Amino acid sequence: MRESKEKKKDRLHSIIGLLKKNYPHAECALQHSTPFQLLIATILSAQCTDARVNMVTPVLFKEYPDEKSLAAAPIEHIEKIIHSTGFFKAKAKNIKACSEQLINRYNGLLPLTIEELTTLPGVGRKTANVLLGNAFGINAGITVDTHVTRIMNLLKIVKTTDAVKIEMELLPLVQQHDWTIFTHLIIEHGREVCIARRPKCSECAIAKYCPSNSSI
Repeated sequence: MRESKEKKKDRLHSIIGLLKKNYPHAECALQHSTPFQLLIATILSAQCTDARVNMVTPVLFKEYPDEKSLAAAPIEHIEKIIHSTGFFKAKAKNIKACSEQLINRYNGLLPLTIEELTTLPGVGRKTANVLLGNAFGINAGITVDTHVTRIMNLLKIVKTTDAVKIEMELLPLVQQHDWTIFTHLIIEHGREVCIARRPKCSECAIAKYCPSNSSI
């Protein structure tokens, strides 16, 4: 029987409540000192682990801590520093161009809407959501990463791997004040318990709400 939207919403509400109890300190894993640094770190995190990004950004931000220094930086040097994050040429081009555009179009100030942020090079909805939610406390959307995609499908909340479609389906199901923390809770759960290749279903706090639970 197909689950109604209201029942799905109630189930997800219960799941979020349990995850909050299990991961009370869930937060953005990308290390940064300023909103601009979070923006750049998030761009670098595409197709790369947060742990790897956190190894690279201290070096990058020590030399280029803000948009002015990064806009003026030799692109070859940026490439050298971020090489291990993968797709380094495209990322270097984007973060330099992004820095330049922030200066030229926004006078060095980060725009605070998804629409404006996604005009910046290398910035999509995911990056915009990460920045707005974590740097400014603006719950403008839900960040959909690989953990959210996988676990929302396992929970039968969604039946798609399209990140934008998943976000649009989740928005009316998750209370807006939870939009930012939601992603961090799911990521923590995905790393600690609902591990892709070896899920610990018997240890899962939300097992009773999961149709894919293998321990039943």
